[in-house]
Parts: sequence; structure tokens; C-alpha cells
Amino acid sequence: MTDDSIGGLIDPKHPRFLKRDVMIYSYYERFWHWSQAALIFTLFFSGLGLHGTHGLLDFRTAVKVHTVAAIALVVLWIFTTFWNFTTGQWKQYLFKKGIWPVIRFYAWGILCSEPHPYKKSLQRKQNALQSLAYMSFMVLVGPALWSTGVVYLLYDFWSHYPWAGEALTYTAFVHTAAAFIMAAFVIIHIYMTTTGKTAFHYVRTMITGYDSIELSEVEEAYIQETKTVPMKPSQVIK
Repeated sequence: MTDDSIGGLIDPKHPRFLKRDVMIYSYYERFWHWSQAALIFTLFFSGLGLHGTHGLLDFRTAVKVHTVAAIALVVLWIFTTFWNFTTGQWKQYLFKKGIWPVIRFYAWGILCSEPHPYKKSLQRKQNALQSLAYMSFMVLVGPALWSTGVVYLLYDFWSHYPWAGEALTYTAFVHTAAAFIMAAFVIIHIYMTTTGKTAFHYVRTMITGYDSIELSEVEEAYIQETKTVPMKPSQVIK
């Protein structure tokens, strides 16, 4: 890599692509990410209280906290789904080719200091494994949680049916299982954030929104002309 005249980096193997610090995560994406993280933590903490795992909250308080956080998360998901479709960001979560090289990298290559087989771009922020995981979360785990949660919350409206007790048992089982799957997803997600250039590289990216990615000359010219994607001031052509 060699420095060029406008503060970026030119890859000698791909001289028509420039390294730039570009905002790839918008303000709303970061708000959604951290708000969702806080609500999921609150739900899991209060849910453990409901199950009697800890006594830091009394049962009545745990129910209120769990219910309010669940409603807030569902509302956040609704707005985020709308945002994803209106902005076209839903395409980021479509299945991509190249999932096996990524799996191999995290299973073996990362231990041998091999380069990551996937490079971020403005059009593709997630690699194939991330897209599959996020899509599974949004299509399977999320709906399983909120649908069973709503059924559980409205139990008084159907508790008089003879099959209500058995149905409630199955509902509670699916809800709890989905919650632990989400907890496992969060733990893995937190671990994966430490596999960047530094232990806090990905966390810093999700806080600031900026990451260093390769831009083609066409992409750079478009960004400079339209100002549709923010770049760090030190890398903006005067």
C-alpha cells in the first residue's frame, strides 16, 4: 500500500480502487443497533427474573419491565422494517455466494492470520455468513419471540378454552427456546466484534459509522459530487 495525494491508500494490485473512510452505517442504523441491543438485554434480564433465575426484580416489576421492553422492541422492528424497504437496505440481508470461505476463515483461517476472504463495500456491508445469520434472526427467531409473546400476553382472552393450559405450555416453551437462541446469537455477535483489525474496531465502526473500504473511481466521483455518503473531512477532495 502507498499513500496517494488525497489522503487515501492505493492498492498496487488494484490501482483503480482507493481506500477511504466512509460512513457505511447511517445514523438510523446505529440508533437501531444500539437501541435493539439495550432492549434485548432488558428483555433477557427481566425474563430471567420471571423464571426465578435471579431475585433482583420482584415478579410484578419484572412483568412490567418485560412487557414495556417487548412493545418497544416490536415498534422498533416495525419502523426498521419500513426503513429497510424504503431505503433499499433490505438487499444487504439477501443470501450471498461465498459462505464457505467465510466459515472456513472463522473456523481455521483466523487462527493462522489469513486475510478475511470478504471485503466490505457500499453495496455489501455484510459477508455471506452475516447476511444468513441476520436474515435467520429477522425471519425466524424474531417472529417466534414476538408472536409467542403476544399470545402469552393475551392469555386472559383465551384462557377459558379447554386446551388453554396445554397451549400455554407449548407457547412458553417456544418463547423461552427462542429467547435462549437470541442470547446465543448475541454472545456470538459480541465475540465476532473482537475479530476485526483490533479488538474494538467493529465496535468503533458501529459507534462512529465510519469504516475503511475500497471505492472505485466511479463511486468516489459520485460521492464527491452528490455528497450522499459522508466521508471523513481529511479525505474529502477540496
